[in-house]
Amino acid sequence: MMHFILTIAQIIAVVGIVSSSLYYLLCLWNASKFIGERKAGRSARSTPAFPPVSILKPLKGTDPEIHESFRSHCRQDYPEYEIIFGVSDPNDAAIESVKALQREFPDRRIRLVRTPTILGANVKVSNLAQMMTEARYDYIIVNDSDIRVEPDYLRCVIAPLSDSQTGMVTCLYRGVAAATLGSRLEALGITDFCAGVLVARQLEGGIHFGLGSTLALRRAELEKIGGFASIVNHLADDYELGKRIADLGLAVKLSDVVVETYLPAYNMLDFFAHQLRWARGVRDVRAGRYFGLAFTFGILWASLAVAASGGALWSWGTLASTVSLRFAVALAVGWKVLRDRQVLRYVWMVPLRDLVAVVIWIVSLGGHTVTWRGDQFKLRDGKLTRVDS
Repeated sequence: MMHFILTIAQIIAVVGIVSSSLYYLLCLWNASKFIGERKAGRSARSTPAFPPVSILKPLKGTDPEIHESFRSHCRQDYPEYEIIFGVSDPNDAAIESVKALQREFPDRRIRLVRTPTILGANVKVSNLAQMMTEARYDYIIVNDSDIRVEPDYLRCVIAPLSDSQTGMVTCLYRGVAAATLGSRLEALGITDFCAGVLVARQLEGGIHFGLGSTLALRRAELEKIGGFASIVNHLADDYELGKRIADLGLAVKLSDVVVETYLPAYNMLDFFAHQLRWARGVRDVRAGRYFGLAFTFGILWASLAVAASGGALWSWGTLASTVSLRFAVALAVGWKVLRDRQVLRYVWMVPLRDLVAVVIWIVSLGGHTVTWRGDQFKLRDGKLTRVDS
């Protein structure tokens, strides 16, 4: 009986190793493809008309390096744009950073908008719905409060929208880790996530979702899908916006720009809660693909092969080749695609990161509660319901 169980375990492990290796090869291929597209795009990019842009940044509390991230938006090489910050709490700690920004850049059109009405469970989207009434322009960019950008960001992100068949532009991002284990694992997780985005772009014939690092779109299409108010109870608002734009028959383009986010100094509990919220959010909106992640846990399957085979020589060979491929993906996507200079220092943590990812994947299947900015919610069909304290 034990021999039979070990044989089945070896078969399952080999299937997992093969599927994971194919996935890693797809990651490498698509990383190379993205790098080539970025080089070609930068050299061939024309200079279209640059329409005025409204940048919307909903706020709740402060993030690491928040003022420098704000400042990067004020240094754009772009003819005309405005930045609108929105807060629902009149005592929000981020307000002082906005006021300091207004003092430092008096020539920039920077406004702070109070959004006192809570329209739904997603306070960020509730803010956005109220901020839109203050936006002057028909080209809109939404990005998270912790995003830092280069001076050519607006030019690069807005340019694809000159094509009427493009409905949204979004961006990959890299995480700058703080000096805690949780923060470093989070940064590696972002690298993994971006690798998955590149693979999804190929397998699905383009991407059909947005990333909160950047959502650039026109007011006309936003109104067609019901505006921000229509997704005010959704957790994965960026995914939902991109999906609805794609459902209009318009392309969601991945910009060649990579933006940056400075990560909090997560302890392991905070890191786990953040990852669990993300995992359950993805599970709810892309269930089939989320279950398919089990076939990408290469190091897990290769380790199972070693254990189930009693340390047979072939199993050690597959473990070595699987680990090599996994490290190659982390370096190709982190170093080459995201230009993350920290990845060389933390790449040795990849096996630990993968083990934690397996644990989070398993735990995420067993519940519907998520924690977001200190509040608890129930998640059903992608929508949030607040849980009373």
